Amino acid sequence: MRATMKLLGIMIALVVAVFISFPTLSYAEDGERYSKIVDYKFIEPFAVIPTRDDVAIIDARPAKRRFDPGHIPGSISIPNSTFDKMTDRLPDDKSMLLIFYCDGPKCMLSHKAAFKAEALGYTNITVYADGYPDWIAKGNFGSVSAAFVKDAIEKKDATVIDARPFKRKYAKGHVPGAISIPDSQFDKHVGLLPEDKKSALIFYCGGMKCPLSIKSAIKAKALGYTDVRVFQGGYPEWKKAYGDGVKGPNPFAATASKGAAIKAGPDGDTITVASFEEIMKNAPDSVYLYDVRDAKEYAKGTMPGAVNLPVEELEDQIASLPTDKPIIFVCATGARSGEAYDIVKLVKEDMKVFFLDAEVTYKGGDEYALVQN
Repeated sequence: MRATMKLLGIMIALVVAVFISFPTLSYAEDGERYSKIVDYKFIEPFAVIPTRDDVAIIDARPAKRRFDPGHIPGSISIPNSTFDKMTDRLPDDKSMLLIFYCDGPKCMLSHKAAFKAEALGYTNITVYADGYPDWIAKGNFGSVSAAFVKDAIEKKDATVIDARPFKRKYAKGHVPGAISIPDSQFDKHVGLLPEDKKSALIFYCGGMKCPLSIKSAIKAKALGYTDVRVFQGGYPEWKKAYGDGVKGPNPFAATASKGAAIKAGPDGDTITVASFEEIMKNAPDSVYLYDVRDAKEYAKGTMPGAVNLPVEELEDQIASLPTDKPIIFVCATGARSGEAYDIVKLVKEDMKVFFLDAEVTYKGGDEYALVQN
């Protein structure tokens, strides 16, 4: 009996010794979960914007179908299926904290990727097992990729908003089709957002370290918009993927009702005659129209809905000009309306104003004729 017990003890010792000697045998088989599981409270202080330099948050889901339309802001895409080909995206420091995630408790991709990182020698690995669904359920914003933004713009599925300063950033280069609503002046320009609170909004700014997109997204959500996302990679990611964007004023900034839109001239300061006539015909309430001729000229005839504000009086009235819709200045030749534009831009460079550079013949009442200069 003693001999049997002794033999059994030796066999157990050998099994334990073999297990201890080969820790890499813990590499995941199908259905095996990684041992170090963390919850939302753990990841919350790490998944922040500006991003931290002491952590790498890794999305193990397929890139195009999952990561592109929505991921934790600041995370990087290393799909488990292509992990071995993308190890260069992992940090050089093997002791850095890695947090893998995928699509919730039943998703094993993050666990499998974690085991692969462990096999490469990384020593501080965790898995946020509740993953992206839990992140969204906690009231956070999802981030989208440059490819998703490009597709949304082409399909007109979303309004893309640049939250950076207008003159220093947006005017020097922005995502084509994006409108400018600087975060610092968000409340003044909410009129540029779509009326339908279910409309998709995508905010972006200057990249992973820039907080403006998140700040503006929070403000839009507080206004009742229900489909709000951020493009946290922002303009730097867009340039890396597709090259330089568009420079100068934004011709798409003022979308009008009934599908009419302001189409700016080549310098971005004028409105084309064709665009002006379309708006006057289909959406006159989508803009403010100011006739900057003197009062006597105005009394002899003007345009429907035009308010008289002589250019000589404009400078003193700038502070009281409305900001919820674009402003169009008109006169008789484009000279005074252009002067009005310049006066406003010197004081409020980000105000959405245009002028009609055309020969206008006023026929009395609200009848007129236009010829493009």
